Amino acid sequence: MGIIRLNKMLFYGYHGVDELEQNRGGTFEVDLEMKTVLSKATFSDNLKDTIDYSAVYNAVHDCLTSTKHYLLESLAGHVANTILAEFDVSWVKVNVRKPQAPVKGVLESVEVEIERSRD
Repeated sequence: MGIIRLNKMLFYGYHGVDELEQNRGGTFEVDLEMKTVLSKATFSDNLKDTIDYSAVYNAVHDCLTSTKHYLLESLAGHVANTILAEFDVSWVKVNVRKPQAPVKGVLESVEVEIERSRD
């Protein structure tokens, strides 16, 4: 078993509760961790024996840009479910960050973390 990570993927999407967020959109950051069997790929050095992280990136891109969610929780769950459905992974962890969250105060970002497994 091993872990593949895609860190700080950036996307522009139209997610949020506020109407302004839904119409204007904003930047979202996504971190993704996937557990999968990597032993065959460590010997074969062949892409077909592992997870193609370019395909994973494209799947996450589609989740962030082709759907709209009010909540980061829903968006992160959508990403996690998509990865489990489309790739041979046993577990996934998704972190979705909203850098310019509409909060009255000073903060760097708001973040939601979701973990899902096939069990």
